Amino acid sequence: MENNSVNAEILNDLIQISNDRVEGYQKAIEELHVEDADLKSLFVEMVRQSHRHKAALVKEVQVLGKEPESGTTTSGKIYRTWMDIKAIFTGHDRETVLNNCEFGEDAAQKAYKMALEEDGLSANLRSLISDQKTELKTSHDQIKSLRDKVS
Repeated sequence: MENNSVNAEILNDLIQISNDRVEGYQKAIEELHVEDADLKSLFVEMVRQSHRHKAALVKEVQVLGKEPESGTTTSGKIYRTWMDIKAIFTGHDRETVLNNCEFGEDAAQKAYKMALEEDGLSANLRSLISDQKTELKTSHDQIKSLRDKVS
């Protein structure tokens, strides 16, 4: 059994984070106005990125002989509900949507950082997670830059 269970658990947590990103960006797309077409194309790319990351993570969980997660994190569900409540009071303006997306990207960065700090993570998985974290950091910085231009 070695570290297979630990590695699979870490990967499954990141699969859930990928699922959260997909749902979060799909929700953000729904909240956009017509004049925010640039954000829609960016968010569609973020969804694609999450699907790519998830596929790589699922493959590794299966290699370990474990069952990959299919849902989202509880905190992700709570966060999406908070986005709904917050929108009632603040609307769906560009800045609010970007703030919400940046919050989600911060959460993804934290999850990947925690995964990399886990003992027992195999070298090939550490490399995969590190590469995905780097790619997600670029996405985070894109969202932050756009948000900073609005505020």
